[in-house]
Amino acid sequence: MKKLITAFTFILAITFSAQAQDVKTVTLEQTKGEFTQKEIKLSEGAYIFNISNNNAGTDVGFVLVPEGKDASDSKNHIKNAYVTKVVKEGKTESSNTVTLQKGTYKYFCPLNKTPQYTLVVE
Repeated sequence: MKKLITAFTFILAITFSAQAQDVKTVTLEQTKGEFTQKEIKLSEGAYIFNISNNNAGTDVGFVLVPEGKDASDSKNHIKNAYVTKVVKEGKTESSNTVTLQKGTYKYFCPLNKTPQYTLVVE
């Protein structure tokens, strides 16, 4: 029985490890009123967004919306893309894992009042 439990645990660990390796990180920086990255191109897959606040003059966040949806309506926001807490000056915070399909998205920060930028998934 111990061997069976050990084998099961080993297989489970390999599965979780393989899934974790599939998640990629996208690092974005905000300064006063803008993101420094004006457009992003990614492949389909799972991502975590790391958002840095580089002297934006306010707390910052991150909103991701499929193109064509009303970005001012929070029902259209991809909630997992939100940072888990607002990003203070000089800090970096992360989103939860977001799975992106092919298409075009808009990203912006309503706290820092940035324009809407384009994220393309090919």
